[in-house]
Amino acid sequence: MQELDSVKINFDSGGLWILNIALAVVMFGVALGITLNDFKNLIKQPKLVLVGVMSQFVLLPLVTFLVIMLIKPQPSIALGMMMVAACPGGNISNFMTYLAKGNTALSISLTAFATFFAIFMTPFNFQFYGSLYQPTSQILKDVALNPLELLKLVILILGIPLFFGMLIRFYTEAVAIKLSKFLKPFSIFIFGAIVLMAFANNLDVFSVYIHHVLLLGISHNIIAILLGFMLARLFKLSFKNQKTIAIETGIQNSGLGLLLIFTFFNGLGGMAILVAFWGIWHIISGLLLAFYWSGKEK
Repeated sequence: MQELDSVKINFDSGGLWILNIALAVVMFGVALGITLNDFKNLIKQPKLVLVGVMSQFVLLPLVTFLVIMLIKPQPSIALGMMMVAACPGGNISNFMTYLAKGNTALSISLTAFATFFAIFMTPFNFQFYGSLYQPTSQILKDVALNPLELLKLVILILGIPLFFGMLIRFYTEAVAIKLSKFLKPFSIFIFGAIVLMAFANNLDVFSVYIHHVLLLGISHNIIAILLGFMLARLFKLSFKNQKTIAIETGIQNSGLGLLLIFTFFNGLGGMAILVAFWGIWHIISGLLLAFYWSGKEK
């Protein structure tokens, strides 16, 4: 297990640039579907904002840290768990919520809010909890992670596409809708193809080490879903909103996590394998949950 912390995933600089652009285009496509009304609607419902923010950016990173303290996984795997927990919800959460007959409008609004909030909270949560746990703190020192550089990349990948996407939507709604219909599936396809290529180029690494993160990744995802669901239940939200908050918390932007790992940690084995596995598993768990919930009204 010790060698897992030193395993490197092979991903060249050309592929990293394409990954950067693909993720920025994905976020731009998401932003084209976001309006100022999405933010206004949430402000009118402060309880939903509170539950959504608490679940994603406060409780999930905190509970993840407590789980790490309890089970003490390999430091690189622990950092991967922290990375996943620090990322905002993934954009496929809107589709999952629709399938689950949740509150799709709320899901879209929370995605918009979470993307904006993540510009600052993702670097903060990752740096804070990573530095708080001694084994992961040592890795952060070894790679000399600069929090400002991390913030700059997140602004570049999330903030700028969000701003320009919403700007186009505000001034030319018809153009934004047409662009969004094309960009979202195309960019997600390109992004998926790049991740699959990374898998193919590192098949030997994944086949040797994937069993180390299998149970942990599944358990972590279940914890995230349950956390969102139980918090929404605690605040007495409707069942539709409980489903929505659960999916928003359980479907994380693992693509952003992988990009940060390849950029700052040179594809550190345990981190990359855990986050890549989460990226595959949360689609499976999200679809299974959506299928189950689609027939449940209460």
